[in-house]
Amino acid sequence: MDISQTKTVTLPQIALIGATRGAIGFGAGLLLAGKFREHRKLLGWTLFLSGLASTIPIALHLFGKRSTAAGTEP
Repeated sequence: MDISQTKTVTLPQIALIGATRGAIGFGAGLLLAGKFREHRKLLGWTLFLSGLASTIPIALHLFGKRSTAAGTEP
């Protein structure tokens, strides 16, 4: 993979990336909070793992697709 290639990302894709990263961060924040209650711990792990699990396919989709510039074939 050439990291110098330009990728086109739409606004909904950016929102989806932001939401998954937010879920990871919020879940990690709940897990790292000093006061662990069972519900908070369960919610933290759920958010963290679901955000992490959904980030991987999104990243593969975005970085795996080829950019189509004007005059080039995919």
